[in-house]
Amino acid sequence: MAVPPAGPELKPAPSTPIAEEKAKLGDDETWRPEWDATIERALPAELLEPKMGRTVQQFCPRFRSMSEPDRRAFWAYFFQALSGAEAGLKPTSNVQHTEPQVAVTDQVSHRMVRSEGLLQLTYEDSKRYGCAFDWNVDRHLEEHDPNKTILQPENNLLCGVNILENQVVVHKKPLITKSSYWSTLRPNWPGYKVFLKQMANVPSACEIRRIPQRTTEVGLSTAPISSR
Repeated sequence: MAVPPAGPELKPAPSTPIAEEKAKLGDDETWRPEWDATIERALPAELLEPKMGRTVQQFCPRFRSMSEPDRRAFWAYFFQALSGAEAGLKPTSNVQHTEPQVAVTDQVSHRMVRSEGLLQLTYEDSKRYGCAFDWNVDRHLEEHDPNKTILQPENNLLCGVNILENQVVVHKKPLITKSSYWSTLRPNWPGYKVFLKQMANVPSACEIRRIPQRTTEVGLSTAPISSR
């Protein structure tokens, strides 16, 4: 009887500053360790190649020389930080924006676009990126119902991996770019500063030097991150 191939070696990612703060406050709407595994197993080979080190140099200087499990953990941490900046790590987050550039009609749900879930995605992404969102099912559920396909963490995070792959692998764009799907990855946008704060606890294998500084009123460090 053939033995099925073993899956990739997985490592847990550290907690982001917002996850640490939620733990102190006893807030249960926070990042779950199993979501690290969901991301790490779904990563395409291209995101794990040593040459990807140039793309993530700002946040993980040693990516090129790290082991594959450590590279997987870095990406898991990246998505946790992105979720912290986008949705405060809340799986049922649901926002309808009023800004003219995003206040448009969703071509799948045929209503004003809403950003939903851990990574603030839309039903249109099911067509654009092959994501497992089913509007015909979700339309009958309440806006924040965790059973909605777009709000289920695994569906939302796997869609995020597809979107990131499209940006940095297919179109060969930088990780931080004004044309990123996520506004929190666009330099000079307000949300980018929030994302930077959440990237303060990247895995130790990345060898980032942290500079102690004062903290904000909610206890999150304002220190920048820099390479050795």
